[in-house]
Amino acid sequence: MYVQIDLDGPAGTLRVSGHGLPTVELVRAPGTRPDTTTPIGTRRAGLLALTVDGEPATIRPARGRLLRRSYRVDVRTGGARYRLIPCGYDQSRFQRGRRRIGTLVSSGDGRVVDTWEPGATPHDIALGTALAAAFGTGAAPWFETVGDIVSELIP
Repeated sequence: MYVQIDLDGPAGTLRVSGHGLPTVELVRAPGTRPDTTTPIGTRRAGLLALTVDGEPATIRPARGRLLRRSYRVDVRTGGARYRLIPCGYDQSRFQRGRRRIGTLVSSGDGRVVDTWEPGATPHDIALGTALAAAFGTGAAPWFETVGDIVSELIP
């Protein structure tokens, strides 16, 4: 299945589309300055608007701090709950409810490498791809992050 990803981080726009897929759009509030660590430019839910096939969806990215879990992104759309959460250095798992439906890799450059479980729908694929492209995937484990912080403090 071909997925078209159009990401413009500085402008704060993302559009995912393709034959047989619903269009997913994520837009950062106009006039806001982008942060340099998130491809879409922010992890603040109040500055983001998400639509799936033209219908508004609720998005809640976590703050992205010390723990891998803090890089999760939660979405509610079409009566379902979705979560993108890091599960390794460069990859994240995508869940519908508590069930893993895909594994995604994206460094934030507008490209996504995906592996989908049987039963993943076009809706799942479009949304998972959009979240991976907008927020990137993967995170270092907490102990490595703490080690990096400590090593920076020691002269």
